[in-house]
Amino acid sequence: QVQLVESGGGLVQAGDSLRLSCAASGRANSDYNMAWFRQAPGKEREFVAGFGQSGGSTIYADSVKGRFTISRDNAKNTVYLQMSSLKPEDTAVYYCAADRYYYGKELNMFDYFGQGTQVTVSS
Repeated sequence: QVQLVESGGGLVQAGDSLRLSCAASGRANSDYNMAWFRQAPGKEREFVAGFGQSGGSTIYADSVKGRFTISRDNAKNTVYLQMSSLKPEDTAVYYCAADRYYYGKELNMFDYFGQGTQVTVSS
């Protein structure tokens, strides 16, 4: 099993940048495919970005492509989401996710989630 703890959320203005962190414990995050999801008020949780277990491949939602970057530091057992050019519509609770076997965008395929961190972007 793996435990995930997100941090780094906050209140920023449109156009600002923010970096989220997801610290994994229990097993090395290099054993897992990692992802970020987000959930805005009144909306379903949606995929944001993913990082593959092997080969370092990445995938992004179209809405964040070119603005967000997912990365991982295996030595620190941490996954990051660097967010730039933030927009009010990026406002949401951001969740880190992990799965040993699945690499993709489907929420229900991930076994582990963190508790989330709030990101609020003001206009």
